[in-house]
Amino acid sequence: MQVIIFIVQQTMYFSIPLLIVALGAMFAERSGIINIAMEGIMIMGAFTGILFLNLTGNSMSGQLQLIIAIIISVVTGMVFSLFHAYASINMKADQTISGTALNMFAPAFAIFVARVIQGVQQVQFTNTFRTDVPVLKDIPVLGPMFFQGAYITTYLGIIILIVSTVVLYRTRFGLRLRSCGENPHAADAAGINVYKMQYAGTLISGALAGLGGLVFVVPTSVNFNADVAGYGFLAIAVLIFGQWHPIKIFGASLFFGVMKAISASYSGIPFLAGLGIPSYFYKMFPYIVTLVVLIFTSKNSQAPKAEGKPFDKGQR
Repeated sequence: MQVIIFIVQQTMYFSIPLLIVALGAMFAERSGIINIAMEGIMIMGAFTGILFLNLTGNSMSGQLQLIIAIIISVVTGMVFSLFHAYASINMKADQTISGTALNMFAPAFAIFVARVIQGVQQVQFTNTFRTDVPVLKDIPVLGPMFFQGAYITTYLGIIILIVSTVVLYRTRFGLRLRSCGENPHAADAAGINVYKMQYAGTLISGALAGLGGLVFVVPTSVNFNADVAGYGFLAIAVLIFGQWHPIKIFGASLFFGVMKAISASYSGIPFLAGLGIPSYFYKMFPYIVTLVVLIFTSKNSQAPKAEGKPFDKGQR
């Protein structure tokens, strides 16, 4: 039972950031903007949030410190995504090139600033953010799995999933956003400001990617080295596997989270540790699975029809 609890906890640590970032990418693409800068935005969000944790140390309670770091990461992600939004929407730039440029800039910037501030590129922090949920922590089996030594970011991820589903399919904003990703000219003819909706979708994607960067680093490490292990790109794969739908994205996140948990924690699982398989196989496993899954699912892609195509109000 302890092994099962361990695997479930590890799965949540890896699934929740995937879920958050993939939902962010979904909002951008539903508006018609491809945001492959999710990796770079995750790095920037994680960097500013972790830097705050490093500079404030133990000067406040762990949960308050984490909440402030979350806000900083969200704001950072939104600001950084503005560069992609301006290039893609106003300048009509190639969205893939714009996103790639931001992905290249982010780690270099994080390393440079970290070295300027503290002399080394690795930003360390003390993890004091685990918490037990009163009453719920005493539930047999479920308590140890989800409510003991947990992070508030796990529950935040579930809340974001619920809110995203409601916003996308039960609100006027969600309907307008989806219409811009499917047929922006028809949306424009109906009186919808396509540019504003695309900015909104890109900013939401930036906010969630920045948050996802922090959510990925905090439970799995005690330092940040300008790297999020390719999670931004993996989140895009989760988005495709989940067919741009929040609930399906959640399922895909759990699937890839299990793969990642196994690759990172196989030594703590007696059965896998006893097989004697080289460690590099487990490290490659999630990405091999990603490629295989995309080969079989991309054929039935339900991507928004106008994603990646610059919208020009004067053209039909």
